[in-house]
Amino acid sequence: MSTTTAIPGPAKAADDAVRPSKESVLEPKLIPSLGRARAFTARIDQRSHDDPGVRAALRRGVGKDLDAVPFMHRFVASWLTDDQTRSRDIQRAFYTVASLIAAQRRDQYAAAKAATAKKEQQPKDEAEQPPTDAQPEGTEATEPPTAKRVPPRSLGHAFADGVLKGGQGGGLREASAETRLNLLTRQSVDGLHRHLPGAVRQLRGCDVEIDWAQLLIDLCHWRRRSGTVKRIWLQDYHRTLQKDGERRARENDDDQADADGTDGTDSPSPEA
Repeated sequence: MSTTTAIPGPAKAADDAVRPSKESVLEPKLIPSLGRARAFTARIDQRSHDDPGVRAALRRGVGKDLDAVPFMHRFVASWLTDDQTRSRDIQRAFYTVASLIAAQRRDQYAAAKAATAKKEQQPKDEAEQPPTDAQPEGTEATEPPTAKRVPPRSLGHAFADGVLKGGQGGGLREASAETRLNLLTRQSVDGLHRHLPGAVRQLRGCDVEIDWAQLLIDLCHWRRRSGTVKRIWLQDYHRTLQKDGERRARENDDDQADADGTDGTDSPSPEA
């Protein structure tokens, strides 16, 4: 009796096979642009500075889960697109950054610094104005100059700035800053959100500026592109410190050259 061997057909996909979720497919399109991120963080900064109620509501969200911050929705939800509301990571990034901005000291808000600068500038402007308040007929008021485009700065830059402030007092020790930064770069999404408030408190406690918009974008990218973000943070940290070291070395060389030149001028010339 002859037997025939059955030829196996194409394998069927398992019912429980892992398929990419709609969220993971759409995620790259959900990342806010730098301009949108700057508009959001500037608005949160302004409202936190101007309204104690807003400030209190937002800062209560530090370190909390999305489902535990109903008091923040009024100020953050309108900035999310319909697609972004389907991504928990994107929402979490917006809410985390908003709470961290609000948790600053009131004098550290960008709005507070802008108001102080405006007050300091007013006496100068009044002194430079002509005695009469009337402007010549047919002339228009001069528009304020366009704000300079500030390049994005990563959290690695911020930690390096903290170390550099150490030389002026009140900064971070290099070992402490590097340890904290390395700890952040080893975290998962949940771990990063858990450790970030402490890192931000450390930086802002030394009056180190943080680019909130870039931090927002980095948090949005963390699950899919954490390797790239980590590399940028660490590179920016070490490159910033290295550049400062090279600058100091050049200044020391220039000072030494000036001192040698002065000594040579004052010393008597050898007799023939």
